Amino acid sequence: MKSRRQAAILEIVDREAVANQEQLRRWLRARGFDATQATISRDIKELGLVKRATDGAYQRAESVPASPANAALTLQRAVAEYLRRIDRVQQIVVIRTGVGQAQPLALALDGAQLPEVVGTLGGDDTIFVIARDERHGAALVKRLEEYAGR
Repeated sequence: MKSRRQAAILEIVDREAVANQEQLRRWLRARGFDATQATISRDIKELGLVKRATDGAYQRAESVPASPANAALTLQRAVAEYLRRIDRVQQIVVIRTGVGQAQPLALALDGAQLPEVVGTLGGDDTIFVIARDERHGAALVKRLEEYAGR
């Protein structure tokens, strides 16, 4: 049952712009699956689904846009929508988002392949970004604040 439900979830998110778990629950119910929010939440985590930065809909992690222009635009939109606060401690940049928004923003940061960034670690509402050095950290903060319109 679990594997069929998860296969249905993948098919749904591949075809529909599903922005939240309630929408996904309704789509599943229409296909004959009666799943609780907790079950859907676990399925999303196990399947590695992430939210698209452009519209907040669930997608498979590997379906992130690859072109540099697309990645830069995705990052700009994600920062404008999800960034709540940004702090820097030497070369570590800490980005705060709303609950559930850190992963799509971290994914957009990774996809943009910014020269300032060595790597990211995204949680539920916090992202740690390691910059190449303090100067690059400051440049990254400036860039992200510009994207956020600050």
